[in-house]
Amino acid sequence: MRTVRTRVWDLPTRLFHWGLAACVIGSLVSVNIGGNAVAWHFRFGYAIFTLLLFRIVWGLVGARHARFASFPPNPAAAWRHLTGRQGHVAGHSPLGALSVYAMLASLAFQVATGLFANDAIMWDGPLRNLVSNATSDWLTGLHKINRFVLIGLVLLHLVAIGWYTLFKREPLLRPMITGDREFGPATAALAAAADGARERVLALAVLAISAGVVWAVVTQFR
Repeated sequence: MRTVRTRVWDLPTRLFHWGLAACVIGSLVSVNIGGNAVAWHFRFGYAIFTLLLFRIVWGLVGARHARFASFPPNPAAAWRHLTGRQGHVAGHSPLGALSVYAMLASLAFQVATGLFANDAIMWDGPLRNLVSNATSDWLTGLHKINRFVLIGLVLLHLVAIGWYTLFKREPLLRPMITGDREFGPATAALAAAADGARERVLALAVLAISAGVVWAVVTQFR
């Protein structure tokens, strides 16, 4: 059957995805190196904070398949999709939607606790002085525990990509690089998402505002 290449993932969403992946890897590597590399752990954390704020806003005003309204969390639909009783969707599948929400929640928790954390030696989160020592130590413990939750979610995400690629013959990486997927002619018109100058200018504005908010939190509320 003839297929039509259709834009599904807009450029801002794709750049967010790969930028977030790079920052998470950088954050984990730098904290494990320790010493002066922890400074980079903070920088990657601020970048993740910025990207999360961007994604929340972009989930409200962004392109079609990036909007949260297009992939609401639905465990029942996710189970039907996993058991093959629900067909393919253009954007996030119901199972993929749960993965996205879990990842965003874990990252948001990690950022929030990191702002108040300490390493009991030389590094403190930028908001450490706003809470007591006991509270900072408690949040630091939660920050360390959630790191393993986050790593687990990343590994599960990678396993899911491999499973879709090998067993369902549905590659997920290529569309997140090119932005395009193949659909039948009738489906293509319904699946297409906008990805033009308007979306990109709007995304830059959202990113700039997000970065400004992070700068204010990090520097002005010490």
